Amino acid sequence: MPEKPLAGKIAIVTGAASPRGLGRSMTEALVRAGAHVAMMDINQEWLDETSNYMQEIGGDNCVTSQVVVVSSFSEAERSVKQTIEELGGLHILVNNAGIAPSNMLLGTQSKNNFWEVSPEEWDRVVSVNSNGPFYMTRSVVPHMIKQKWGRIIGVTTSMNTMYREGATPYGPSKAAHEAMIAMAARELEGTGVTVNVLVPGGMANTDLIPDNTTHSRDYMIQPSVMQKPVVWLASEESEGITGKRFIGYYWDDSLPITERLEKSSAPAAWPQPVSYTHLTLPTNREV
Repeated sequence: MPEKPLAGKIAIVTGAASPRGLGRSMTEALVRAGAHVAMMDINQEWLDETSNYMQEIGGDNCVTSQVVVVSSFSEAERSVKQTIEELGGLHILVNNAGIAPSNMLLGTQSKNNFWEVSPEEWDRVVSVNSNGPFYMTRSVVPHMIKQKWGRIIGVTTSMNTMYREGATPYGPSKAAHEAMIAMAARELEGTGVTVNVLVPGGMANTDLIPDNTTHSRDYMIQPSVMQKPVVWLASEESEGITGKRFIGYYWDDSLPITERLEKSSAPAAWPQPVSYTHLTLPTNREV
């Protein structure tokens, strides 16, 4: 790829400003690749600090920032409209904002039995992790379809976490996000807009993990594993690659691109290895 493969491109990254986060790491990579990034987060102090850091890397005009609550459709729609109006376009969306119940990540024996999770906690997590990506994606897609080009990248979680015992409501909320990505990739086929998943490949050393966790941060995956694959997925180089799940930990720039993709990617969601289209169902049953 060229030195600045994203020169002239405008990107949105949600959950962009956490000091020790995947979003901040990906924002840095996009800025270094030449993109202008509209950073979105719920914490103004984090946004200010991260903006200063990014401007040291990419200059005064490399980022803008907005306080956005992605779990609100009106907020998502407003933020996208504002980005397009202020920056003159939009090419890339990284749906990264996410939350989790703190006790799920403590590393103790405590767990969230699904029948003990309150409706309020379920709604809180699902509204950010599932509704948020839907609202943001729904808001950007008409613009991307019109310009016949777009890159949408969603950060979900490991397949095991999606249905792991004690991972409610985080796991199911991320599973819903990934299912939406797989569906969107199919519905957007032929439009020039691609939709893919990018995950670290395991527990990442971010602020999502509580400081009092018993997990050792020495053994966690560093957010920087997201940087090279997010730039590639956001670039012209990834043309035609859609509906895939990429694992940052396995991304190896030293490999030829075909081997790199084979090592680090697989179909998003839950591909069916067997076709059931040959089965004849009873006429009195609905599928």
